[in-house]
Amino acid sequence: MDNLGVVFLSELIGTAMLLLLGCGVVANVALAKTKGFAGGFLMVNFGWGLAVFAGVVVAYASGAHLNPAVTLGLVANGVGEFGQGVPVDVLSVVTYIGAQLIGAFLGATGAWLAYKQHFDDEPEPATKLGVFSTGPAIRSYGWNLATEIIGTFVLVFVVIGFGRNGDASGLAALGALPVALLVVGIGASLGGPTGYAINPARDLGPRIAHAVLPIKGKGGSDWAYSWVPVVGPIIGGVLAGLAAIPLLPLLG
Repeated sequence: MDNLGVVFLSELIGTAMLLLLGCGVVANVALAKTKGFAGGFLMVNFGWGLAVFAGVVVAYASGAHLNPAVTLGLVANGVGEFGQGVPVDVLSVVTYIGAQLIGAFLGATGAWLAYKQHFDDEPEPATKLGVFSTGPAIRSYGWNLATEIIGTFVLVFVVIGFGRNGDASGLAALGALPVALLVVGIGASLGGPTGYAINPARDLGPRIAHAVLPIKGKGGSDWAYSWVPVVGPIIGGVLAGLAAIPLLPLLG
């Protein structure tokens, strides 16, 4: 239980840091009257990459999953432990994912507080929601789902591949800087159709925050779409974990 307590705190703080900086860069680019207004999608890509860097650095104690798709991908890959003294079982999986969701909620809330005046001055409800959660450029649930599956597959497959000769317990296995660059690459290459959630906690936790926070002039939280950035990354992560079993040994 002591180890699980450390895991919970590590994943909560790491995911909160990820979402504070990740939602923060979207707010800086999208909201009215900010210094970074209209900074462009590449600024968002690099901001999210550096957010991952910060999250991984502070969550090494738990292996820095920061993402239920990574946690479940490792389960599918057959790892015996998530980290030293943390066996893979139902309790540890629930601990990781619960901490990630709570941390994502808290991080998004922190970003809202940092940009509170800009949220108040932003006239478009959709722009406010876009700071918290992803949405498709062209709404087509099947194709949106496919995009999220593919992007998350890349993330988890590369993480497992990098860590297969060492500690494959999470994003920490890849290292903070390489995984940050990987996320920048996924965003720049595959992020256009859906905004690349590639992480159920990254989307669901902030979407809940958007729904419950007293945000001036907000609209709905687009719950009709909300299942896509949850189900897609889970499928992609599990497929990556399974595919890594036969494929990675062949690649040396």
